[in-house]
Amino acid sequence: MAIENRYDFVMFFDVENGNPNGDPDAGNAPRVDAETGYGYITDVCLKRKIRNYIELCKEGEPGYQILIKPDRSLNAKFTEAYTVKGLKTKNKGKNADDVKTAREYMCQNYYDVRMFGAVMSTGDDPCGIVRGPVQINFARSQSEIYNQEVTITRQARTTEERTETGETEMGKKNVIPYALYRAEGYISAALANKITDISEKDVELLWTAIINMFEHDHSAARGKMCMRKLYVFKHDNVLGNSPSHILFDKITVNLKEEKIPRKFTDYEIHVDKTMPEGVEFIEKL
Repeated sequence: MAIENRYDFVMFFDVENGNPNGDPDAGNAPRVDAETGYGYITDVCLKRKIRNYIELCKEGEPGYQILIKPDRSLNAKFTEAYTVKGLKTKNKGKNADDVKTAREYMCQNYYDVRMFGAVMSTGDDPCGIVRGPVQINFARSQSEIYNQEVTITRQARTTEERTETGETEMGKKNVIPYALYRAEGYISAALANKITDISEKDVELLWTAIINMFEHDHSAARGKMCMRKLYVFKHDNVLGNSPSHILFDKITVNLKEEKIPRKFTDYEIHVDKTMPEGVEFIEKL
């Protein structure tokens, strides 16, 4: 049964001595707003970490496959939907009923499709387009960030020719000493009922994935990343009781002192818990 409540949510996470989301257009340096100096992290980066956690904890369970991953081509997965449902494959004159049946199969079997949506209209066996009920905005740092380019030494050469110049060589590594990021998201019960039929179980799994998204994603490049807070606004109906921006504005962040932040406790998070009628405030973390 599809969810009957709209949700909005806010998450806070931080990075210490790491690069949370490198920019390929800037030598893989941390992404930064050139006008303000504030850092940002893309939505696809955050959803990748959620997908990875789901795959890790639900591997092999029916209904929790992940579509967006580099194991097979997307078109091969679309053809699989036709094969499993007994539909004719590689039929150029696809009728709407076949596409709908294949789309329903993808929603039922792929967690990221029914949550985030997907464009599945490529290849000979299209599965249509799914508007995902779960959407996440870019994360934005709460203060200006400083990208520190650290020089490192590598004691292994890649070619015989390079070993002739010495036993070691120099390299570069981009890190942010510290940054606290905020990201906001939405769950549309209306879209869930209309298209993907996500359940309350799916939503609870999403909260678990968000809370743990960095726990199994540690690397030398990303440094220390921690999910600090997850606030959820639960509406008592499908369409909701308040515009999301009014709810988001109830959560504000300030520095305790006028100094460069270097830890989470350098900030204060203020929450106005006076909610509009029909909205429940839930502190998940």
